[in-house]
Amino acid sequence: MEIDKEIISYYNTGIETDRLETDVFQLEKERTQEIITRYLDETPKVILDVGGGAGHYSFWLTRLGHQVHLLDPVSVNIETAKSRAAKSNILLNSIQVGEARQLPWPDDHFDMVLFMGPLYHLTKKEDRIDALKESYRVLKKNGTIFAAGISRYASLFDGFFRNLVKDPDFFQIVEQDITTGQHRNFTQKLAYFTTAYFHRPDELVSELTEAKLTCENILAVEGFGWLIPDFIKKWAEKDYRPLLLEMIRRVEDNKDLLGLSAHFLAIGRK
Repeated sequence: MEIDKEIISYYNTGIETDRLETDVFQLEKERTQEIITRYLDETPKVILDVGGGAGHYSFWLTRLGHQVHLLDPVSVNIETAKSRAAKSNILLNSIQVGEARQLPWPDDHFDMVLFMGPLYHLTKKEDRIDALKESYRVLKKNGTIFAAGISRYASLFDGFFRNLVKDPDFFQIVEQDITTGQHRNFTQKLAYFTTAYFHRPDELVSELTEAKLTCENILAVEGFGWLIPDFIKKWAEKDYRPLLLEMIRRVEDNKDLLGLSAHFLAIGRK
């Protein structure tokens, strides 16, 4: 099974290595970790991080005492993760190249599966369903999956927020995104992302259900927070950050606002 060459080329630039430590992506990291933490307890869990890039969440979960396996289709990401493990002396249980539709583990093996990238880089619905069925297969009974989607309207909001819509090429990308969900970057600009599928929240829930997973909830990750002007300055303010996080939390499951978030996270059970 092959991944689109445009996606591989994009991640081969190393763009994902430190992304979650920069700019508004810090909010994505903070909120994702917060949501996952709600499903953790003192019992060590066996966790699979599928499409986990250079392993940000894998290393975080390992530091918390869990057994974590990292799988990603991009060899550059895997080499970066191995180098990070060696330098930090934080050893994951495994780090290997592979992809979501063909997981090299037996049935009923994991307590949790993280799908933080596969569902928006598999642009055909049948491929996304196959990947989710694989997650179902390797999950233990009552196991949990965290499946991330990018909002159908992410490029629309981002385009106007950063004034990218002044570029006719970007505006053409936006028009296709909001019409079909199929995001295609025909330029050479990394800021315009890469080949992807942008979900509506109800679509993501439906895909989990079609793969026989029970969708317990779907939550906004960044909510409205990623569209706040001067984010970095305000994020550093002592009183502003907790207020922002509390208000995002207050409306995280509001169905009227889900599409406003750059990402949303569906929580499923086997």
